[in-house]
Amino acid sequence: MAKTNTKKSARKVTWVDGQWYDDDPKQLAACDHAFKMASVIFDGARSIAGKLPDLDLHCERAIKSAEIMALEPKITAKEIARLSREGITRFEPEAELYISPIFFADDGFISPDPASTKFILSIFEAPIPEPTGFSACLTQYRRPARNMAPTEAKAACLYPNVSRGVAEVNKKGYDVGVVLDPNGNVAEFSYTNLFMVKDGIVSTPAINGTFLNGITRQRIIKLLRDAGQTVLERAVDFEEVAKADELFATGNYAKVSPCTKIEDRELQPGPVFRQARELYFGFVDAS
Repeated sequence: MAKTNTKKSARKVTWVDGQWYDDDPKQLAACDHAFKMASVIFDGARSIAGKLPDLDLHCERAIKSAEIMALEPKITAKEIARLSREGITRFEPEAELYISPIFFADDGFISPDPASTKFILSIFEAPIPEPTGFSACLTQYRRPARNMAPTEAKAACLYPNVSRGVAEVNKKGYDVGVVLDPNGNVAEFSYTNLFMVKDGIVSTPAINGTFLNGITRQRIIKLLRDAGQTVLERAVDFEEVAKADELFATGNYAKVSPCTKIEDRELQPGPVFRQARELYFGFVDAS
């Protein structure tokens, strides 16, 4: 997977407390609940040359994630979308941007004080990576069950488990992991949804409450089905993934990316991957 340093290198703007800043102003103090107890959610939408694919769904998911984390949003999804449209005008018209609404708690003891919920909107330059491919292998770290963690929220507290899995496979020379769910079925790649193709049939792990039903995932399923492609949402074994004809990932940052190595087996970007990517960017152009 392509790596980026959004902290130091990208141009960014931030909306906080009713004002736009041409930077990334500091927000947390040592005693803030979000700093100590990870009461933070974020989402990620895209602006691609002014096109905003599925922006409304990303804004709605940010609100839902905040509520799952016992936060109390004081802004609506429509208001977040309006601010996003306002924010992208501060960049060049052809810019490829990442739009990240963030909610966090300022106060609380163990549980956050919902009334202390704050909102930030961060927008920064993030060119969509070229689909050059990535490598993957199985990681020992699994996705938690829904009764173990807030798995249906895009919550910051879930990502340390993601990052240790990525660190594990990086040491082996791979880009990302293939992550299993608590029952031993495949859930996803480390931080993107997983699609496999075998004998012309597309399969993707069924949503079971252990990993996010990605917005780009949902869009790709619909686009492929509308194009006449069979897409099954079902339980997937790692052995199937290891023997797939094609593997590709969907996610907001890179959108649609091919897996070109699984364990010790080399793969090539295949026709279904190319179709999925072409359909997605056709959808973007028409949006």
